[in-house]
Amino acid sequence: MQENRIFRDNYPFSPSRSPFFYGWTILGIGTLGMLMSIPGQTVGVSVFTDYLMDALGLSRNAISIAYLVGTVSSAFLLSAGGRAFDRFGARKMGVTVTLLLSLTLIYLSFSDNFANGISTLLGGRWATVVSFIVIAFGFLLLRFFGQGTLTMTSRNMVMKWFDKRRGMANAVLGIAVSLGFSLAPQVLDLFVQSQGWRGAWRYMAVILLIFAAAVYLLFRDNPQALGLTPDGKRPIKVKQSLHAETTAGRDFTLPDARRTYAFWLFNFTLVLSALLMTAFTFHVVSIFQEAGLSRSQAVIIFLPASLVAVSSQFIGSWISDYIPLRYIALIQSIGAVLLGAGVVILATPVGPVLVIVGLGLIQGMMGITSNITWPRFFGLRHLGAVSGYAMAWTVAGSAVGPYFFSLSLDLTGTYASAALITLVSGGLLALGALFVRRPV
Repeated sequence: MQENRIFRDNYPFSPSRSPFFYGWTILGIGTLGMLMSIPGQTVGVSVFTDYLMDALGLSRNAISIAYLVGTVSSAFLLSAGGRAFDRFGARKMGVTVTLLLSLTLIYLSFSDNFANGISTLLGGRWATVVSFIVIAFGFLLLRFFGQGTLTMTSRNMVMKWFDKRRGMANAVLGIAVSLGFSLAPQVLDLFVQSQGWRGAWRYMAVILLIFAAAVYLLFRDNPQALGLTPDGKRPIKVKQSLHAETTAGRDFTLPDARRTYAFWLFNFTLVLSALLMTAFTFHVVSIFQEAGLSRSQAVIIFLPASLVAVSSQFIGSWISDYIPLRYIALIQSIGAVLLGAGVVILATPVGPVLVIVGLGLIQGMMGITSNITWPRFFGLRHLGAVSGYAMAWTVAGSAVGPYFFSLSLDLTGTYASAALITLVSGGLLALGALFVRRPV
């Protein structure tokens, strides 16, 4: 089917006429696209939690469950979102998803009004249930369009424009996104303080509308459709070592990818990482209190961990152009082992050190495996379907993690039981990573 004129690759201008490799523009706008997903990320939602509790009359536990329901529900839709990316391309998906995310923020800014109006129609009954359903639906939209499809679309587009330099591009992307996400709570809180919580969401909705125009102008799906090549017009010579995997392999369909050992090894590595990171972050104060440590000691742990994460992701992304990805998965699994062990022996002097290093390695390596693995191992033609399916698992793991650790505390009286399970799981995945090879 011929593409609509307004979305043709060379309309309103041809990237092939750019005085420099257009992939650098793609890297910049793709990075901005991932930053624009912040309203749908946990760091973006957390600023509004207390305001939603007051406006909707819900308890913290009810809001948490609504967030869990919305997140898990969005995970089931991500595979379809990935297939839509393959069909329509980065430009159409980017514009559509950005506009829908903007509308979602408008909906959330009126969420208490919607809940009150529906409750009134029901005669004032079921007010709590109505509020729960209204905000859970809002969280579903927020997580699907923000954390899910906008992130996936921006990331996959960037990965299509680079091959032998994909690790380098991911290093730049990772650092920018890490810094942006770390600053997000403070920036969003400034919006809330100046505009109110409703105004803050509406203000971001307007920013997203403006960004949708930038997406339309600058997003392009792949260089081949423009007569260009990944990495630039001239061949890139990369020194190969340790059997580097940067050269393109065959294109796998999603069913083909699911039949490979490599897919499931990397997929479960990402699931465990997401589960452990969200569980630890969600319960960090309680975990530290169980070990006899203070709230301030718990909160400050994230600063040195973020330094480990940023530095390890930059170094790991850069060297991933030269080494097999199994070593990245190995380090990521070792990070899970260290974090699990750190939680178990947190009361000892070495415990916090293990937590910092483990959490940092997980965050850093996860930014590599989630971005680079799928295009390198399974090709670009069905990248949306493959990465969307894997992302659904990862999102589900992140949703289950806090409940898993909470259940451990309820059943055994300690978080150590859950931490031991993740420790053993990380060890098994580390062992399994040694046997991964790129599917052929």
